[in-house]
Amino acid sequence: MPVVRPRPLSRVLLFSLVPVASWFILRPLLEPLPSIPALYSSIGFSIFAFLATIYLVPALGPTFIKARLSGRDLLKVYDSKIPREETLIPESLGLVCASIYILSLILFIPFAFTTPILEQINGKKPQQGITVVEFPHYQLSVYLSSLLSLLVATILGFLDDVFDIRWRHKLPIPIIASIPLLMVYYAEHGNTNVVVPLPLRFIFGTLINLGPLYYVYMSLLSTFSTNSINILAGINGSETSQALIIALSVILNDLLYLPWPIGFRIPLHLLGNHTELEFGGVWSAGMAHGSRELVERHLFSLYFMLPLVACRPHVLNCRYPARAFPGDTLCYVTGMAFAVVGIQAHFSKTLLLFFIPQIFNFLLSCPQLFGLVPCPRHRVPRFDADTNLLHPSKASEIQFPKPPTKLTTIVLHTLSLLGLTELVKDPNTGVITNSTNLTILNVFLLRFGPMNEKRLVQVLICSQVCIYITTVNCVGSLNPAFQIAGSLLAFFIRYGLAGLIYDGDRR
Repeated sequence: MPVVRPRPLSRVLLFSLVPVASWFILRPLLEPLPSIPALYSSIGFSIFAFLATIYLVPALGPTFIKARLSGRDLLKVYDSKIPREETLIPESLGLVCASIYILSLILFIPFAFTTPILEQINGKKPQQGITVVEFPHYQLSVYLSSLLSLLVATILGFLDDVFDIRWRHKLPIPIIASIPLLMVYYAEHGNTNVVVPLPLRFIFGTLINLGPLYYVYMSLLSTFSTNSINILAGINGSETSQALIIALSVILNDLLYLPWPIGFRIPLHLLGNHTELEFGGVWSAGMAHGSRELVERHLFSLYFMLPLVACRPHVLNCRYPARAFPGDTLCYVTGMAFAVVGIQAHFSKTLLLFFIPQIFNFLLSCPQLFGLVPCPRHRVPRFDADTNLLHPSKASEIQFPKPPTKLTTIVLHTLSLLGLTELVKDPNTGVITNSTNLTILNVFLLRFGPMNEKRLVQVLICSQVCIYITTVNCVGSLNPAFQIAGSLLAFFIRYGLAGLIYDGDRR
């Protein structure tokens, strides 16, 4: 199978969007808006990030191949007549996307604080009835610490791509990258209280102060958001697509809190919540309920998510058939970006709802991650070159190196009864000798049968593990919604069912 080399996009498209991006960036300086001036500049820088990504990722592919950052797709059949050098695919191109993403955030720093900077430049002094906006030093420290965490995640991710770090050494990497976030959060006396659900308030009260445990929770959040995307990778476009859908879900959630010039209401009676979403009015739109601080938090989230989505055109080169491999660098910086907005914008529980597929995959992988079941380095599905189809891969090449313990036997039998793994037993003793790898990809292949890589990616991104068993179309068309419906389910839980266990706008 010949590999189609990535090609830079047409220069006509590149230069046609430059004036549009420039207008978005300069508009707040020419005509400052009182509510969200920096959002326009963020959109402008995101457009530039989009243009840079779609041009540089294909253009730098040969450079990475010359630097020996390349490999072959293990799930493809190649024509033996084609030289091996012509089938190499550039790896670690997530470094290009991460660099563009971080550079756009750095250039955006002056525009993020447009209003206080213009106030000081114009030399306005406090007058009766006029409030001069002071420079928000706290917000600047939060922004810079978030950038530092993203930089650390990028460096460590690229080192992982180059030196192929083992899994037990990978786990502390996100914790190291989250240290700047946690230090600034602590220095600014960040809130460590957690709202208690209504059914448990008679025991614990309304709030619980977790103290140091809250910082442990935030460090674990950064570890999970980073590694959960990395674990659910291995086929063309899986990590980039799932990250794109999660980022779009976060953006949609942020838009619910922004000030809108018009007012309207969305009833939630069909979602099981006898309330309404109210929109309209500066600083009182959406779910903000008059809280300027809440609006600013979600604006901060948008400033980090918009350029992240703009850098996702890398998915166009990673989708089937892959023209580039993103590497662990992209997984690390993407996961850290989600951790940044979840921690700094204070909606970590809502963020976890968008990770429902990844949470399921992580729980399913725990027996292998914690050593109960043998865990090979690569748990991607097994490729059959004769049929060009993928099959569930085994935890061991032949059989388990030693007989499973009682706990391992119980766990595997339970997963087998749920249809999440397939066991191989000794015909004489009935002892388990092998099993399929415990990942969602292998579960799909067990449930739906062998399929090609492109179809498996479609099932992964477009089906939801919580509903695919009960949906008839799952078996027929293999087009159910996995990550998309997972995000829809998250919105349903967040805005439809949250009122059953929390009062007001508690996240």
